[in-house]
Amino acid sequence: MKGILGKKVGMTQVFTEDGRLMPVTIIEAGPVKVVQKKEKDKDGYEALQLGYDETRKEKNITKPMLGHFKKISSPAFRFLSEIKMDGFNSGDNITVDIFTKGEKVSITGISKGKGFQGVMKRHNYKGGPGSHGSMFNRAPGSIGSSAYPSRVWKNKGMPGHMGDERVTVKNIEIFDIRKDQNLMLVIGAVPGSNGGYVIVKSEAALAGKES
Repeated sequence: MKGILGKKVGMTQVFTEDGRLMPVTIIEAGPVKVVQKKEKDKDGYEALQLGYDETRKEKNITKPMLGHFKKISSPAFRFLSEIKMDGFNSGDNITVDIFTKGEKVSITGISKGKGFQGVMKRHNYKGGPGSHGSMFNRAPGSIGSSAYPSRVWKNKGMPGHMGDERVTVKNIEIFDIRKDQNLMLVIGAVPGSNGGYVIVKSEAALAGKES
């Protein structure tokens, strides 16, 4: 089980060896530092707390968190996350070369926020007729049940805030690893906007968490 933190750079196109054009997402993966090693005897579970992006200023961080970083003489990181993996200790650095070309990974990020949206865009509702003066085009329609239960059912699809959610895409293939640039190229799209933080885990790590 292994994982790393990174930042989505953007999408581009590359050619495979057999001449096919492949859409890929570029991820700046690491290097990350192991800020804390969680132990079962002390913390109740085993995991590594990883830190990424050293651009955070000390004046903008609380004293408890600042002391947390100074235990391992590390700078203040902008992005912290825990991954259930072993083989490293506090203060160790993890680079993108722990993954290999062709490996399948799961990537977690925060999806793009789309603001307040109606039911057709948010829930793929069909909507009403678009002509002949029906006066019912993109509205949600009736939402209640009259006699019983005389209320709106829970989880009814309604207009509301769309996006800006934690999303995980699974089974993404790594197209290439460029250790000298700390870059990982994966086939297909990745959640979030350019510059957003992502968590990359091996499929074995995710399967172990779900089990």
